Amino acid sequence: MRCHTYSGGRTLKRYNKSTVFPRSYDRSVMSEISFPTEPQDNSRAAEKVRDFPRSPGVYLMKDAVGRVIYIGKAKNLRARAGSYFLKAAAEDSRTFLLIREIRDIDYLPAESEVDALLMEARLIKDILPKYNRDLRDDKTFPYLEIHTHEEFPRVGITRTPRDHGTKLYGPFTNSRGLRGALQVLQKIFKFRTCSLDIAEEDPRWRWFRPCLLAAIRQCSAPCNLRITKEDYRKSIHRLQQFLDGKKKTLLNEMRQEMEMASKQLQFEEAARLRDEIHLLETLDQRGKLDKHVQPEVFPVDPKKGLAGLQKVLHLERTPRTVEGIDIAHTGGTETVASVVRFIDGLPFKPGYRRLRIRSVEGIDDFACIHEAVSRRFQKLAEGLTEADTVPDILLIDGGKGQLHAALSALDSLGVRPVTVLSLAKREELVYVVGGDEPLRLSRHSYALRLLQYVRDEAHRFAQHYHHLLRKRSTLGEE
Repeated sequence: MRCHTYSGGRTLKRYNKSTVFPRSYDRSVMSEISFPTEPQDNSRAAEKVRDFPRSPGVYLMKDAVGRVIYIGKAKNLRARAGSYFLKAAAEDSRTFLLIREIRDIDYLPAESEVDALLMEARLIKDILPKYNRDLRDDKTFPYLEIHTHEEFPRVGITRTPRDHGTKLYGPFTNSRGLRGALQVLQKIFKFRTCSLDIAEEDPRWRWFRPCLLAAIRQCSAPCNLRITKEDYRKSIHRLQQFLDGKKKTLLNEMRQEMEMASKQLQFEEAARLRDEIHLLETLDQRGKLDKHVQPEVFPVDPKKGLAGLQKVLHLERTPRTVEGIDIAHTGGTETVASVVRFIDGLPFKPGYRRLRIRSVEGIDDFACIHEAVSRRFQKLAEGLTEADTVPDILLIDGGKGQLHAALSALDSLGVRPVTVLSLAKREELVYVVGGDEPLRLSRHSYALRLLQYVRDEAHRFAQHYHHLLRKRSTLGEE
């Protein structure tokens, strides 16, 4: 006999690997519940459902000998469990066999839909009910997967779980509900869901631009090294405690840590713990699985982006260095150019340059691009710098006209990077040398995301310099 405790419910005991009773039942009534002789239909269960609460939880359906034959979750126990005793359910080919065997029903309350979802998965895995057999046997159902072998473990959903290197939770009955739960939990524990290969010892990650999830405080941005490996793993450990049904223990530990941080005058840490505790305690108010829409975020994966560029551009080898050039001005005044440098898909800020355009008056983006490219590669053409400073890919912000302006400047210097591209805004078309038509890469393409990252970083750097010059001009600052 084994005991199992589930968050939000009461302790259950398992008898003969199939029969489940609440702890509060004593031996004198167990036999009466486990082996009922009357009635011979499901009327008793239908009557019990009328007293179920209209709150989240898990319902357990039993057969004539008290074995749990089906487990389901609900945000409204009375409504969901009661639906099985309607005429439509008895006539539905998916449920009529189950309906015929139901003789009793019980429930376990949960604090929120998220708690109910996790409780359902744990119970199914532990009890192995007859009519949940497809779920527990078929690995095409979704699992929540934590990649524990990584420096900064990522969390995701998979239908093809790995055999090692990950911690699995599930399977779950509904992928949509699982995704909703993942988004709710990410707001609390701020784990990453991207596939970036982050290394704490590589300082270049400090210059990596986090995705939108960091801006809305739904991720602690380990990609920007905003959190240490130890602190991030502590958050993952807390997530695992919650997923294992140890919510009360987790809250007690967090309260103790908060008090200790406060005593040690670590007020920022204490405030962070206070906020996380509040989110966990009010999960019933925010844990509605259909009301947490996550913004569409496509993370930039440097390695996959470079491999993608090699493929779509038909390069002989994987590019390592990408440079981006952009122009910024206001009505043709205070015109500047930026040059940003990426190595192995990550920003290399010592290689950034900013140029004040000198030879162009008014609005002429093509002439500005020509000057910026010429000045960028002038020293190389004069033999004052080494040839290895030539980037594998030079990316120009703009369309076909800007691309031709850059090529003209390079031809006049006798210098040519391996590949020259331009990336047009709005439709995000990629123009290549000698191509009759621009490349239309999928918006999910890692190659396009990396090009967008370089382009946007060049734009940001140019705009920053332009704003500085405007401020000096307006305020008369030197």
